[in-house]
Amino acid sequence: MADDNIMKTAYVNESEESAQDLHGVAELPPTTIWGKFLDKIKLDSSSSERRSNEDLDPVPWERRTWRWYNLALYWTSDAFSPSGWRAAASLMEIGLSWRWSLFNIALANILIAIIITLNAHPGARYHVCFPVFSRVPFGFYFSYVMVFMRMITGIFWYGIQTYTGAECVRSLLFAIWPSFRNFPNALPASANIESNFMISWFVYFMLCVPVHLIRVENTRWYFLFKCCIVPVVGFAIMGWTVTAAKSLPGPSFFAQGNTISGTQFTWAFMSALYSNMGGGSTYATNASDYSRYTRREYSILFQLFALPFSNILMAVMGVVGAAGTLKLYGQILWDPLLLIDNWTSPGGRAAAAFCAIAFTIAQVGQNISANSIAAANDLNCLFPKYINIRRGQIIAALIGAWALTPWNILTSATAFLSFMSGYSIWLSSIAGILFSDYWLVHRRKYDVRELYKPNGIYRYNKWGYNWRAVVAFTCGWVPLLPGFIHSINPNINVIVGMQRLYYLGFFYGFFCAALVYWALCYFFPQQETYVEAVLPPGNPLDDEEIIEGVEASSNGSDYGVEKKY
Repeated sequence: MADDNIMKTAYVNESEESAQDLHGVAELPPTTIWGKFLDKIKLDSSSSERRSNEDLDPVPWERRTWRWYNLALYWTSDAFSPSGWRAAASLMEIGLSWRWSLFNIALANILIAIIITLNAHPGARYHVCFPVFSRVPFGFYFSYVMVFMRMITGIFWYGIQTYTGAECVRSLLFAIWPSFRNFPNALPASANIESNFMISWFVYFMLCVPVHLIRVENTRWYFLFKCCIVPVVGFAIMGWTVTAAKSLPGPSFFAQGNTISGTQFTWAFMSALYSNMGGGSTYATNASDYSRYTRREYSILFQLFALPFSNILMAVMGVVGAAGTLKLYGQILWDPLLLIDNWTSPGGRAAAAFCAIAFTIAQVGQNISANSIAAANDLNCLFPKYINIRRGQIIAALIGAWALTPWNILTSATAFLSFMSGYSIWLSSIAGILFSDYWLVHRRKYDVRELYKPNGIYRYNKWGYNWRAVVAFTCGWVPLLPGFIHSINPNINVIVGMQRLYYLGFFYGFFCAALVYWALCYFFPQQETYVEAVLPPGNPLDDEEIIEGVEASSNGSDYGVEKKY
């Protein structure tokens, strides 16, 4: 028995006959074209009563295939990408030395790894995704607002990351066909994209589509493949730049110190820390989307080391590579794709092609792990009758990569890009409330059956929202709004104090929302939600899942009506 006296239960399915008895009458077949279309795409596993489907239900034992090393490889593969290579660039541009830049990146990744691991525990224990377990703190229906907000973030950043992916493909085509650099442009200047880049964009998108069709539990093989390829390329590029630049005269990149000092340095450091942690705010909410596929709760602990180590290592590669380019080309090239584009000899082009292939593989994996699966889970929750994770990924990809036209956003919609970059002020508050509810308020005790009941204990009231979470969420982001507005439009005057509070945005949003939520739940508890933990069934042959006094054959049935032992 677990030390917190958790009551585990097994389940048996309801029969179709009893489900039909609840309705009383069978549904009439649709007569309109739209109705027939919806009936055609309706998921066989969908349940109208529970507003769920196979991908939204707790992950059954046979699909819990992730081990601790799969999570470690997941985070390692996420770090090894072009964006990870140039992580220190923006920090040095605002005046930090390379040493302080690396320290900032290390501190940010250590802190965000702790938050991600804490919020991954509900998935590892109850095997549900973020859209489902967010119903506990926010209420069954208000949680849809949080799900929608995260979905918007995932789809938007999918499009932005697609831009980087298209750059990888373009570098590959440059290496294979040098004439592709001079490919005639048939698009007008107002399109904000040239023909050769549009071709690269299409090729990259088509490479992504088959990977979107892989079931989530099987993506571990893709991340393993990526980890076998990309780090080798990173070390190779770093080694080449060091060797090639070692004997060349010129300024030393590593001699550069801080260009700012005093209070200016302090707030620049905090702003950079907020930016680096804010980049991980989506992971702080979607951590359970992957941890739900693990078989052991302790598996999530290994990401505490894998996440910061891999990100720091990739940032070091970027710093060393940038130092070499200063001597080789007379300018600092933070982007590894720009670096390999300079390799124009026959042997250099072959090496550039191999590196571009590796970075393309890396970018596909990062876009899936960070954006498409999170957005797909959200779409799955919003439309469980018609959308599963596979369909959700395709929809998110089409909207993010094409409907949003990210090339226009990156070239002409800088204010909107700044708005989405500051979106973490909302996500940090959501992450804080999730942490507070799971660890401090309900003490890791949820009833997994009630998570799927629209009229269950997690509805809270007839409107389906938890007012405590609404107040805490508001307190977490409203004070940051003036600084956020100033970051979008510097022409709007905001007092210095509000600007600096925004630099502390992730810390303030997370801890303020968490503390306010805990305090409100402490003084105004919703008693019926304080229950003994009811977990989904596990493997009857697993020592950690065996229930005392229960035969192995009676445990491990499918999700359905509770059967206590």
